[in-house]
Amino acid sequence: MGRSVPEGRRQLVADVSSATRGDLRLTRITKTYGDFTAVNDLSLTIPEGSFFALLGPSGCGKTTTLRMIAGLEEPTVGSIHLGSTDITTKRPYQRPINTVFQNYALFPHLTIFENIAFGLRRRGIKDVDADVNKVLELVELPHLAQRKPTQLSGGQQQRIALARAIVNRPALLLLDEPLGALDLKLRRQMQIELKWIQREVGLTFVHVTHDQEEAMTMADTIAVMNEGEIEQMGSPADLYDNPETAFVANFLGQSNLIKGRIEGSDGDNLVVDLFGQKIAMPKKRSHAVDNSIYAGIRPEKFRISLVGTPTRGNILTGGRIEDVSYIGVSTQYQVLMPWGQELMVFEQNDDGVAPFDKGDEVVISWEPNFTFALRGDEDADAGTEVIPEDLDEE
Repeated sequence: MGRSVPEGRRQLVADVSSATRGDLRLTRITKTYGDFTAVNDLSLTIPEGSFFALLGPSGCGKTTTLRMIAGLEEPTVGSIHLGSTDITTKRPYQRPINTVFQNYALFPHLTIFENIAFGLRRRGIKDVDADVNKVLELVELPHLAQRKPTQLSGGQQQRIALARAIVNRPALLLLDEPLGALDLKLRRQMQIELKWIQREVGLTFVHVTHDQEEAMTMADTIAVMNEGEIEQMGSPADLYDNPETAFVANFLGQSNLIKGRIEGSDGDNLVVDLFGQKIAMPKKRSHAVDNSIYAGIRPEKFRISLVGTPTRGNILTGGRIEDVSYIGVSTQYQVLMPWGQELMVFEQNDDGVAPFDKGDEVVISWEPNFTFALRGDEDADAGTEVIPEDLDEE
């Protein structure tokens, strides 16, 4: 964010780095409840100092995974290591791990200073002033030290909960839907704040969320979970631009998935038939197992042109605009194609005016390298179903 680091913050970074550290390794973790498998044979390594997100819908197993890392649940099968230390069966208080929850869990009768100092005092540390003041500086709230939690805004409470976790110098910080109680504008602001703080202190953050934008804004690496397993793992850009399954393509943003068939190849590209119209796409972005595919294109990668206007790249003709939604920075178009499918197109409002109207006959075009291919036998609607988070049974 371009901010300088005061001396107190630099000292906090140095102090934290002296804690027990190491990669977090989950090895073939399974968690069952009777006949129900919440997490199934999950293995992953979370590098030390990274910002890692477990992302998925309600019931996918992400919260159960977090609880096993925290020591609130024990795996049915498998092991958990932090560095060289096996923490699989250790009690929560025996692990160098702290958790920040959605409801902040601040003590209403204590001042902000004493809320932050609470964990230090429980560990028998008598002189807490320096450590508490350092983290108050880090979260930019030293002027609120003597207030009570009810006198703070939601965003301020969230930062104090973070400060209380960081002051204990854990090797790992777990974030359990920490921004879920904030309004949209404040949530976006806090996403940037959290990422900045993580970089400053250098701790490993493991963030559990169902919010795709939140995960993509903050995390270095995202593991998308579905039905107790990792569907795909990678950087936000990898997952968004090159999803391997329909679930990932639909869960991370919106996708146009068009049924097609691979007809051949041309150098590094595949030649694909989409309802009689030929397009090209990179071979390296195909996850198909045979000639039957879904060609995937993100809505913002499309361009719309009126019939007769010069175009380039892949082209689909015969479209008609069925609906227009102006949303400020962009306009969303629903374009009905000859085979009966409606495609979603997002066009930037560079001049502030939506250039096309309902009923216009149009051509859709896009660059071939923006195309990805999924297995043709997949459910094209996978990942589009939204289960309310308050019904979460993870």
